[in-house]
Amino acid sequence: MAAFIDRVVLHVSGGTGGHGCVSIKREKFKPLGGPDGGAGGNGGDVILRVDHQTTTLLAYHHLPHRHASNGEGGKGDMRPGKHGETLVLPVPDGTVVKGPGGEILADLVGEGTEYVAAAGGLGGLGNAALSSQKRKAPGFALLGIAGTAGDVVLELKTVADVALVGYPSAGKSSLIAAISAARPKIADYPFTTLVPNLGVVQAGDVRFTVADVPGLIPGASEGRGLGLEFLRHVERCAALVHVLDCGTLESDRDPISDLEIIEAELAAYEVDSSFAGVDGQIIPLNERPRLVALNKVDMPDGEEMAKFVRPELEKRGYRVFEVSALTRTGLRELTFAMAGLVEEARARIEAAPPIAAVPVLRPRAVNAKGFDIRREERNLEPLFRVTGEKPIRWVKQTDFTNDEAVGYLADRLAKLGVEDKLFRMGAKPGDAVVIGDDYDGVVFDWEPTMAAGAELLGSRRGHDVRLEELNRPTREQKRQEHQDRKDAREAARSELEAERKAGIWTESVNYKHQRPAEDSE
Repeated sequence: MAAFIDRVVLHVSGGTGGHGCVSIKREKFKPLGGPDGGAGGNGGDVILRVDHQTTTLLAYHHLPHRHASNGEGGKGDMRPGKHGETLVLPVPDGTVVKGPGGEILADLVGEGTEYVAAAGGLGGLGNAALSSQKRKAPGFALLGIAGTAGDVVLELKTVADVALVGYPSAGKSSLIAAISAARPKIADYPFTTLVPNLGVVQAGDVRFTVADVPGLIPGASEGRGLGLEFLRHVERCAALVHVLDCGTLESDRDPISDLEIIEAELAAYEVDSSFAGVDGQIIPLNERPRLVALNKVDMPDGEEMAKFVRPELEKRGYRVFEVSALTRTGLRELTFAMAGLVEEARARIEAAPPIAAVPVLRPRAVNAKGFDIRREERNLEPLFRVTGEKPIRWVKQTDFTNDEAVGYLADRLAKLGVEDKLFRMGAKPGDAVVIGDDYDGVVFDWEPTMAAGAELLGSRRGHDVRLEELNRPTREQKRQEHQDRKDAREAARSELEAERKAGIWTESVNYKHQRPAEDSE
């Protein structure tokens, strides 16, 4: 029998997007075919989907690390890369997805309900998509971005209409076995039930689900026993049934005190905000409709105890039923009462108007730049940190081994207004500029770029002359170089003229004509 796991920590990560392709079309009689590099495929997503055939989180307990497939890189001839395959993880109905801090991210109820736990990264554009009238043949492409990664907590909370609560060995398992087809483990010792059990009950025309959770003891809401681990399975139930043991042999226990202790534990348990009612209000466990089942009336002491405590319980406002799971006494009346509470809860849900979120239109601000810069200080030197979705994404897409790609990034940042703001904030050439956070940020030694882009500077493909180390000569140095070249040419002419006057050229010509005659002799 598979172990029952109702809480796991899942480490998920989306697939990485494929890199764009750098390619130039080469075809006979078409020397200027132009760029034809395709874009990379997007990475796959990690999706949690409710599957009725999955009843436990055991598979993720043994293999908690799940990663979607990566996107394929782009190819030449305008062929894009394939997208990464989506990784679908089946989860049981009633799974609650929480963040590492306990915040509720999704409540997965109903067959086919989905939640994207990790999104895949975007694929990079090829050089064909980056070409323009000014940059006709880019020698670079954008890189694919890694998918989102993180930890999510999966908690299984049983989807049932009615929950049986009570002390250990009160007869809850025997009761659910008597009214449904469920066959839980039954024994004569406490904490026989270690996992919640579900049973389907048919009462007339009403069919509903009953949950049997492990027994509660004093301090269960604080972690004693098994109560805290399994009280979450009661949160979805519309009604509760207190199963009180009227045949207990312990002298310090009686049905009235057992009921008071269980009610106190239910009141101390804090229900998650995702289980609000139809009106948006969270209903505590101790305020939900409740019935009392005085169990084990088949025993002589049990029948007397039930007759003794019943008036007191009815005085407190409870509907009381004397039942016996062994002889099936009173079970029909109890199941029909439970069905009535379930029908009332379902009617409230159907009659309640649907709560639709009002769409809020937030127009983009006129002066919104999509980034922010704050000045920091590190090692007694200024540091400027650039944050924002676009700058961080652009940095991740840049191939820093390609000078033209770096120049393209500089042009994009300048067009966004990053350089103008750095000027206004007092940044000087050589100051450190960080784009991103300390974990994956990229540090630059800031140098203001030229007004013209790389496409106007005559750079060869894959290079950017703005990034090359150039020593610009001064005007005086240029004049001196020009004068040195003139003096060198004048000296060469003087030397040639002196050789001509000395007859060196004539002797050389006569020597050439005399050689064949001497060789013939």
